[in-house]
Amino acid sequence: MIRHIVLFKIKDEYKDEIPQLVKNFYGMKGKIEGMLELEAGQDVLHSERSYDLALITVFDSMASFQAYQTHPVHLPVKQRMHEVRSGSVACDYEF
Repeated sequence: MIRHIVLFKIKDEYKDEIPQLVKNFYGMKGKIEGMLELEAGQDVLHSERSYDLALITVFDSMASFQAYQTHPVHLPVKQRMHEVRSGSVACDYEF
């Protein structure tokens, strides 16, 4: 299995949109073959080292994770995140 973790910094002018961005992530749940889990949330601490938004997903295989990258349900969510993020970091690992 593959766990995919992404942390996003959101541009200041889009910070009010964060609750909708979380909903956008959850809109993918159950619609992508091989995605076993999805969790997303907004940061509540707002510390200097905090990111604004987290996405954690689990895939049943590397092939499913790779298919997710171009899945039609994922593409509009991915596009919106590219528009509103000022930065992101990711970690993907097998377990």
